[in-house]
Amino acid sequence: MPGNKPSNKHLGKPARQLLFSEALRQNRALPWTPQEHLTNQPSDMVDALQGATMDRILQEISAEGRSLEGMNSRMISLTEETKSMRLEIAGFQSRVTTLEQRVTTVEAQATLTADRDQELLYLCSKVIDLEDRSRRDNVRFLGFMEEIEGTDVQSFLKNILPQLTGLTFDPPLEFQRAHRLGPKRQEGANHPRPIIACFLGHTQARQLLQKAHMQGPFHMNDLHI
Repeated sequence: MPGNKPSNKHLGKPARQLLFSEALRQNRALPWTPQEHLTNQPSDMVDALQGATMDRILQEISAEGRSLEGMNSRMISLTEETKSMRLEIAGFQSRVTTLEQRVTTVEAQATLTADRDQELLYLCSKVIDLEDRSRRDNVRFLGFMEEIEGTDVQSFLKNILPQLTGLTFDPPLEFQRAHRLGPKRQEGANHPRPIIACFLGHTQARQLLQKAHMQGPFHMNDLHI
């Protein structure tokens, strides 16, 4: 019909090739389908187009493969770092467990130490009390000349104290120990060392001290005891 565009099918091959090239250059839609064009193209051109398409596809696949290889290497690196972090965390957990055990041991030892401190305070108070009690039975004698007691201080005191004080001790005097205090002095005649005696009976020691407080110094020849 007049005025209608001629169909592309009626164009010759050179004209159709020019239209195809121009459409590719200007990125426009073809006035016919590629299949329709390819069916009308020579087999060598179709093969060339298919080869070029396959080359691009292979290049894209190769690029994707290289990208996947890079991602795989990064994943391997991340896996190694994760393993290293897990090992470090396990080491920290082991150290924390060891520290917790040490803290528990120290707390237990601190509790035992506190109990021992209380026990030591109690024992110290008992020792002080015993020392005070033992000292109550100690009597110190001043004024006895050096060597007047001979070699046996206890026998000397047993004989001289009843005569000196006029007291009758029943039962007889008994001492736990009796001796001179300190080393022997060169000026012993003028400054005799005191004699200390620990009585076995607290009553006898108290009786003797009361007599001394009431009467004052005892006299033995020219000595004041």
